[in-house]
Amino acid sequence: MRIMGLDYGDKTVGVAISDEMLLIAQPVETIKRERINKLRQTYARIEFIIKEYYIEKIVIGLPLNMNNTEGERCLKTREFAKELERRTGIEIIFWDERLTTYAADSVLSAGGVCRKKRKEYIDKIAASMILQGYLDSLS
Repeated sequence: MRIMGLDYGDKTVGVAISDEMLLIAQPVETIKRERINKLRQTYARIEFIIKEYYIEKIVIGLPLNMNNTEGERCLKTREFAKELERRTGIEIIFWDERLTTYAADSVLSAGGVCRKKRKEYIDKIAASMILQGYLDSLS
């Protein structure tokens, strides 16, 4: 069994996959789209990855406000997740993603990745941090 982690954003979705023992999250890719509401190809790509890696569960980062309330981003994320669950039939779990993008940027910066290159990696690194947080909670 493997679990997929997603960091959903307006123009990108970061994707991470767990190992089969559910110990380690690995960044896989960043799915990009031209327009915010054009999700058909995004869903299709996620469905392909689900089949490729035999995914049985999906963890999606929920962008809560710092005061623990849900704003517009949470609503968009929940709508995305509802449609993804309808299309795939796979259980969706929400995981608090506060500060994961900031943490991913810090990791890349500390690793010497230049600012321009960080954009290429940040979403899939954030997805792996979201997924790793969930995996750590299982043990």
